[in-house]
Amino acid sequence: MIEKREFASLGHADHGWLNARHHFSFADYHDPARMGWGAIRVWNDDEIAAGSGFPPHPHKDMEIITYVRNGAVTHKDSMGNTGRTEAGDVQVMSAGTGVRHSEYNLENETTTLFQIWIYPRAAGGSPSWGAKPFPKGDRSNRFVVLASGYDDDEGALRIRADARMLGATLKAGESLRYELGEGRHAYLVPATGSIEVNGVTFNARDGAAIGGGETVTITAIEESEIVLVDAE
Repeated sequence: MIEKREFASLGHADHGWLNARHHFSFADYHDPARMGWGAIRVWNDDEIAAGSGFPPHPHKDMEIITYVRNGAVTHKDSMGNTGRTEAGDVQVMSAGTGVRHSEYNLENETTTLFQIWIYPRAAGGSPSWGAKPFPKGDRSNRFVVLASGYDDDEGALRIRADARMLGATLKAGESLRYELGEGRHAYLVPATGSIEVNGVTFNARDGAAIGGGETVTITAIEESEIVLVDAE
């Protein structure tokens, strides 16, 4: 099965400095039918105003992936890590037994990003953080694994979950196939552009919840940037 979640149907919170859309229940947005998808708990579509951001706050027992779409985000945490992640690149944080971090937009433009939370395969463990550039040209007409909990996904950022995040770029008319294993859960969002998934149209920032055992054919109606998470 494939469930379409149009952008207009997502939860919405506008805090002035932060304009957020929620694919799953989050903060003041609650929908019993959208509490998560398998191990995927949060997929937030955030617009962060220039010179603002998330002040230091805690997390534990969650794998947090940030995919920057425009601008850049600057990270600092209680482990002593600092870093700046630019558009198209990815950062990951394993919260483990507990960590505090901040995420600020120190640019002169709005930063847009996807923030994705995935339940870890086990609670606890030392917290960790990492970031890496992923040139969009390397993803042309193919999926590249950006973050993964599996050792055989070489070159991906490491997370401690039975999940992987993939990215692809398609030109108009190009197609990709993706086979989702039995018992798995995938969530797909075109960050830009417009695509068809098994013949159903998804516009930029719509979500597709895909059930286990499904084989999907993704065809670009226009040039598109795609993010997909495949999890337990």
